[in-house]
Amino acid sequence: MTSSSPASDGRQTDTDSRAQAARLSGTLDVAIERLERARPFAKLRYQRPVLEVVRRLLPADGGLDVIRERAIQMDAAGLFAGSDWDSPEALLPQICGNTLLSEDPSFVALEAVSLGRFLAVATGEARHKNLHQDTARHFLTQVLALNLRDIFGQSSEATRTLGDRQENKQRILAYIADHIGLTDVLGALVTEIWRLLEQRSVQVGVAKDMIAQIAVALEEKGTEPGSERLGAERLVSALFGPTVASLDDPGVEAYLERIAHLDEPSLSREAMGFARAMHDTGLISDYHVAFLHHVLDFRDRSLVPAALGLGTTGLDCWHHFRRLIEDLIHAAVTLSTPQAAYGLALLLERGVLHHAPMAPALDRQLQQKLRGHARDRIALGFGEAVAPETHLLAGLLQIIGQPLGVGQGANPTCQSARAIAMWSLIEPDYLLHIVSQASEFDTVLMQFEGTPINSADLPLGLAGFGPIDADPVSVLLVSHLDRIYAEMGRLCIGREGDPHRWINPQFHGWWVSRDCAVAVDVTTGKLSDYDSFLRRFFATYHPLYNGERPVSHPQPAGIAVTDPNRQFVGWHAIAILRVAEDQAGKMRVYFYNPNNDSGQDWGGGVVVSTSGNGERYGEGSLEFGSFLSRVYLFHDEPLRGHESAGNIPDTAIESVREQAIESWASDRLPDAMMP
Repeated sequence: MTSSSPASDGRQTDTDSRAQAARLSGTLDVAIERLERARPFAKLRYQRPVLEVVRRLLPADGGLDVIRERAIQMDAAGLFAGSDWDSPEALLPQICGNTLLSEDPSFVALEAVSLGRFLAVATGEARHKNLHQDTARHFLTQVLALNLRDIFGQSSEATRTLGDRQENKQRILAYIADHIGLTDVLGALVTEIWRLLEQRSVQVGVAKDMIAQIAVALEEKGTEPGSERLGAERLVSALFGPTVASLDDPGVEAYLERIAHLDEPSLSREAMGFARAMHDTGLISDYHVAFLHHVLDFRDRSLVPAALGLGTTGLDCWHHFRRLIEDLIHAAVTLSTPQAAYGLALLLERGVLHHAPMAPALDRQLQQKLRGHARDRIALGFGEAVAPETHLLAGLLQIIGQPLGVGQGANPTCQSARAIAMWSLIEPDYLLHIVSQASEFDTVLMQFEGTPINSADLPLGLAGFGPIDADPVSVLLVSHLDRIYAEMGRLCIGREGDPHRWINPQFHGWWVSRDCAVAVDVTTGKLSDYDSFLRRFFATYHPLYNGERPVSHPQPAGIAVTDPNRQFVGWHAIAILRVAEDQAGKMRVYFYNPNNDSGQDWGGGVVVSTSGNGERYGEGSLEFGSFLSRVYLFHDEPLRGHESAGNIPDTAIESVREQAIESWASDRLPDAMMP
């Protein structure tokens, strides 16, 4: 007997797979028809057979075509009834990738049908009452952009262990990409990266990973000429070839050999190229790190300010504190901690070294040794390629240079993240003081109205032993700060009103105004004298009603976060930075949000802007009334009257009140406000 060739075996397998898809399509039609006829209370029973057939179709040749062609029909029949997928306009693209890897086959099948529904609408093949064609296409481009690595088959040890689940995910994403193309995906990804980079977060690992994915995409698939490719190449070059001598990404060792033979004008052009790329993107290339150490150790040290892109203030700091700055570069700027160079540049531009305690405090930090648990935490979070002291010093340079870039990660620690950011902005020497305490003694000491608090004596708080997915300073401090914050709350038990009135000035610093306004009754959770609360905020912060008095120090505030459907999500700590008119003459509140991405849609047209409306790096902003509609707590001075509160137009108050009642306060109306 003659065995068949591998090629013929492959053709037979493909034929069998297509035949299976054809058979299953008939089975699916029957299951959908039964689901359509089922009464609402029985939908769940008839959803399961549909999902089982979908699951079997996923790996079959032509199976995804069958799913896409029937996705809208399955939706109308009630497949998504009783689930989050029933409202496609509220779905989040960043969740899809993980759902496709779910261990529950039903979730994978639901996600596959949902994506098929989006694809049918995006290509104009079908219509959906809650989905516009452009919206569906944008959603899918975001899904692909966030999972670009899977489209190109890049695997890791983690993905390889997933087996069929990973293969199904890659198959579904590739199918979508084949139908809508990758040009839009790269454009969406580039836009998303620039949006994140404009916020100048301290943590840029995700952005760098996405840029690496773009580099792979350009290399393997390419894209048509145009703004998308130009924007993509601009990002890729910032990391992998920002200067003439590094343009072809030769590797650090080859680059060092090249610049060893460059003349001074060529080296100067290299320095300026690095500075341009760094300040354009906020990213540091490995070649930039190599260049800094090369000119410091072997060439003209005067090229360092040019490579850091220093302006007048930064140059003045360089001339006065050159030895300290050189020591900081040697100790903190490494291939494992490249972003420290950007933090250092911004630290110098802030001029904080001229604050008397700062130079000796940084000198002390250069000598600081991490001990015990503190050392273990940093090593656990950042690895051991360089010493934990290097990671911590690099993190400090970044945070002091980029105070508004501090993020809380996926941790319920907005209060602690806000405190670290505000100390970095206002009292960086105090931040260095408590970092020194935590490093050497694994504790932080504070006081609450004269009562000493030692974090080492307190039980764990919400943060447990502290976050890992954060910057080194937060990894070191947050567990201590979280315990202290909770203890201050305990010491306020029995006092009337919201405890933040007393906690915030003690926890954050002297610059927090000592009076506090709260929109809700702490006991009942209902709105309390809400119109007076709104008028007081106008009189405190709006320049037309507070005598044009600017915000001199950032003030803590509490907001009620809502989702794109205006549903209440939770209370959140932010800081009001300033209030000013934007380019269009609209009054805006500019604020710091410790969430890692300040650009959020809070529903009802309240969409936080992070650029294009006068924002500085790290700020979010909203028009005054929209911002106030989500505020539930703020601070002001007890000695200052609010005589101007009566001058505020009733229409302004009514507009804000309406936005609040239509969102987070919808179920918090006291009897007097009930319709």
